[in-house]
Amino acid sequence: MNRKTLVLPALAGLLAPALAACGGTSGGASGGDAIVVGTTDTFAVTEDSPAPFDPAAGYDVSAWNIMRNTFQTLVRPPRSGTEPEMEAAEKCEFTDEVGEQYRCTLREGLTFSNGHDLTAEDVEFSVRRMLDIGFELGPASLLSNIDRVQATSDTEVVFHLRKPDATFPYKLATPAAAILDSESYPRKSFREGYEIAGSGPYRIDSFDEEAGRAVLARNEDYEGTLDVRNDRIELRFFDSSRTMEKALRDGGIDVMSRSISPEQVVRLRNNDDDAIELVESPGQEIRYLVFDTSRSTAGQRAVRAAMAQVVDRKALVRDVYRRTAEPLYSMVPSGLVGHRNSFFNEYGEPDPAAARELLEEAGVETPVKLTLHYTTDHYGAVTRDEFEALRTQLDATGLFDTDIQGVPWKEYRPAAAEGAYEVYGFGWFPDFPDADNFIAPFLAEDNFLKLPYVSEEIREDVIPRTRRETNRAASAAAFGRAQDILARDVPLLPLWQGKQYLAAREDITGVEWALNSASVLQLWELGRGVQG
Repeated sequence: MNRKTLVLPALAGLLAPALAACGGTSGGASGGDAIVVGTTDTFAVTEDSPAPFDPAAGYDVSAWNIMRNTFQTLVRPPRSGTEPEMEAAEKCEFTDEVGEQYRCTLREGLTFSNGHDLTAEDVEFSVRRMLDIGFELGPASLLSNIDRVQATSDTEVVFHLRKPDATFPYKLATPAAAILDSESYPRKSFREGYEIAGSGPYRIDSFDEEAGRAVLARNEDYEGTLDVRNDRIELRFFDSSRTMEKALRDGGIDVMSRSISPEQVVRLRNNDDDAIELVESPGQEIRYLVFDTSRSTAGQRAVRAAMAQVVDRKALVRDVYRRTAEPLYSMVPSGLVGHRNSFFNEYGEPDPAAARELLEEAGVETPVKLTLHYTTDHYGAVTRDEFEALRTQLDATGLFDTDIQGVPWKEYRPAAAEGAYEVYGFGWFPDFPDADNFIAPFLAEDNFLKLPYVSEEIREDVIPRTRRETNRAASAAAFGRAQDILARDVPLLPLWQGKQYLAAREDITGVEWALNSASVLQLWELGRGVQG
């Protein structure tokens, strides 16, 4: 079938994310040649990034693409819906009425890829190690509510939480809670290099940084709930999506993953090559601007609100992203319980006159001089076009005098964390499909952006109140209130919500399930066969 567009059905009011597969431990493995998957993700062992695949260090979609396929977690995201399902554990549950104690029983016979037994002590070690290292650019904040973790036997582990948290099982389903071999990983430091000792569906057979390729071989000792449909995956790393597309058309790769540019989506959608199909699915990736509210210019609410008043999201997704994204008027994307179009409700359609009035009432001299920073090599080459469009939109009002500056990701991420930029762009690929993961990571006390902005109502009321709510639909009103506060104060400015795309040769199956809602590759879904 050529140029297939897939939109997965809604479930319980949510976009059903294309998440992990369910089924047996072996299932339909196709055997034969490795399935070759192209990506523009790159990895390098450097002084600043000595451990690309250590769960305590990696906290971006590139690293999680590897970790999701090589490590196990106690529970995992479902193939559709939102409720986590069992993986390394055969049973997990809250064992108290207030939601502060969570107990898991492991499956029998679990082993790591190096042959070592996996026990509850390894789970305890992994969690304690994550928290002890506490790398500020890593995912430790996802587990920061754990007061203590205890292996009560070889197969049972108990988590004691500081505060009730109904989202805790979702967090255990992320690579932040990856189970590590306590005999192979140092307790207080990273495991450097590319080697992994995990118990997931694959092991890293080879990683050739110079050649730009890695081979993931099926882990024959894997004991979990995923149906692994191939024996080997070869990842090939490309400098650009253009060269990756050429490799797909020439038959050098079987699957083209991130990043596929909007121009390529249009071209692949409209081409007449029956040997290639394009798969589209819903996504929860968002893109937004961050304001350092401690600065003299961005610290003025009128400046931030004026920008919110004039940014034209519809033009952005039409002209720059070729409708491969949707306008976003909230930090919580559409399709999730609790989403509310708060920024549209507050500002409506772009209105330069209303923006001028905001600035004049606040006594702000115009044009307001600003520099917008963006990363040149993490979200795709089109990011520059996006920021040029934002500059044009702002400057066309006569209210702003805007400059833009691009910075490589390896410098950009730490500089942003250190407060080097007044206004800058970021993307967010969710850790789990719940509104909490679009509010707490930005506004909780230990938020990963280290925002100087604080909303006491969100931090002290909304977040703890929604985390006590086991019926997630009942948290919608509180999350709506949080979005209204953000629209009023504008410490963040949501821009767009992305769709997801993979392109593949016609004999590759399972492509429609190979991306989860956070844009993480689930390589076990891919198989080789003839589609009818």
